[in-house]
Amino acid sequence: MKGRIATIGFFDGVHKGHQFLFDHLRRFASERGCSPLIVTFDKHPRAVMQSDYMPKLLTTLPERKALLARFGEVAVLPFEEFQPLTAEQFMRYLRDQYDVKVLLMGYDHRFGSDHLDSAQDYHRLGEKCGMEIQTMNEYTEGEWHVSSTEIRQALETGDIVLANDLLGRPYSLSGTVVHGKGLGRTIGFPTANIQPTDPYKLIPKSGVYMARLDTPTMDNAPAFVNIDVKGVIEAHIPSFKGDLYDARLELRFERFLRDERHFATLDQLKEQIKEDVDSILRQDVR
Repeated sequence: MKGRIATIGFFDGVHKGHQFLFDHLRRFASERGCSPLIVTFDKHPRAVMQSDYMPKLLTTLPERKALLARFGEVAVLPFEEFQPLTAEQFMRYLRDQYDVKVLLMGYDHRFGSDHLDSAQDYHRLGEKCGMEIQTMNEYTEGEWHVSSTEIRQALETGDIVLANDLLGRPYSLSGTVVHGKGLGRTIGFPTANIQPTDPYKLIPKSGVYMARLDTPTMDNAPAFVNIDVKGVIEAHIPSFKGDLYDARLELRFERFLRDERHFATLDQLKEQIKEDVDSILRQDVR
């Protein structure tokens, strides 16, 4: 069988549940002698359908495209243009434009403006359009139903270890180093104030974290990261000396250390930061 086998979704996070689907996509493609195709969208569907909805994304579009490309060819479609299509119209589009012979659907995935009720409805339409429909079982890990929602909730409560486990990699956040208040430098712990690249990217719960990042002179350097209640992100890199202004950094979060606290004096703040940094360096040695 030539042509393509495709799967459709927004795939925010490209987490273990998505990877489970993509692994099957590649296996089925190999067995049937066709190419795997991942169809995704440029915008979060709810952000288009609800004008007041502010998505909290686990991955930006460039991040998502790069992660998806590991599993097959990626087609990014403009959601606003395809939103009006019924399920049958969308199937015919995939068949005619991408030569899709087989459509692999996630266990709970639905598409089309006609809001079909069940997998059987898609199977029926597939027969009409000359397209085979395959449906997957849900991927679970222990007690967890692996989903973007579960990962967002973990990040919003500071459970970085769980979020990373469900993602299958460290949660990352990219941004540009901008000028801050300079308080860290005055107490001996200079920080890089990081402005996120995408305003819709989810910022984890306020508090202090251990993370890793790459600098122009260091790879995978341990960092002390503070996120305040306003979402301001500051990273102290103990082993780095130099100027990072305007540099683009990617934080890879590893562990939540403690909640953010207010201190009566700068000396108390300095002592706490020293304890935090020492803890990060001890963990790095291990």
